[in-house]
Amino acid sequence: MSRYPRENFILSGFICIAFGAFFTVAGVYTLASTVGVLGIILFVFGMSLRSKLGLSESAIREWRPDEGQLPDAGRVMYRVDVTMDEPIESTIVCGPCGKITVHPGPRPDSFICPSCQVQLWVAEEE
Repeated sequence: MSRYPRENFILSGFICIAFGAFFTVAGVYTLASTVGVLGIILFVFGMSLRSKLGLSESAIREWRPDEGQLPDAGRVMYRVDVTMDEPIESTIVCGPCGKITVHPGPRPDSFICPSCQVQLWVAEEE
C-alpha cells in the first residue's frame, strides 16, 4: 500500500487531465474525454482524502532550529523564532557562535548571547 495516497491521486489526476488535453489537440476525442473525466475524478477524490504528511503536536512543540554559525553580513547576524501557541517561547540562534538559547515568552527587548557575550540587539526607544 502507498504511503501517500492523497498526493498520488492528485498527481495521477493532474497527469490524466494533461493527457486528456493532449489527446484533444491530437483529435482523439473519445480517448480524450475518457482520460480527462477519469483525471477529474481522480483529482477530486485525492483532494477529499486527508494528508498523512505533517508533524505531531509533540514534534512541533519540541522543534528547534539547527545550531550553526550564520554568515557574516557586515554586522552581527541572529535568528529569532517565536512560538505562536502556548507555551510561548523564543529560540534565538547567535550568528557568531551558532548556539541556541531558549527564552520563555516573546522576543526580549535586548539580548546578549550567554555563550559568547555578544550583544545581538537592543530595542530602540520610540
